[in-house]
Amino acid sequence: MSRYDDILDLPHHRSKLHPPMPAADRAAQFAPFAALTGYGEAIDETARRTDQKICPDESRLDELDEVLAQIELRMREMPAVTVTYFLPDGRKEGGEYVTRTARLKKIDRIGKRLVLEDGTAVDAADILDLIPSAD
Repeated sequence: MSRYDDILDLPHHRSKLHPPMPAADRAAQFAPFAALTGYGEAIDETARRTDQKICPDESRLDELDEVLAQIELRMREMPAVTVTYFLPDGRKEGGEYVTRTARLKKIDRIGKRLVLEDGTAVDAADILDLIPSAD
């Protein structure tokens, strides 16, 4: 006869005051403790890829200046343009290249940037490609 023979066949106790805990909540009690809160997010951020900015050569810069001069002649029409530019990443070195098609609102010679109809300002130094749309 073992020490527990007297209680082995007794029914399982159910509280009359407290409802049973849902299985999902019971499982959460035994989940691993996250001692390094935010560590997973930091690893994901480090692994996230960014592009490096491409610096166009002199001939490409001359081509872009020529295209910009052609567009400037049509500024009264608010011409549509397709611009590919570098958008720096706010969290780490590098960024991404974005291509947008929109109407050109203004060429800011002092600030050296293009202002699109929606208010987006694109620095001239970040432009990789500029194509006037045939309206």
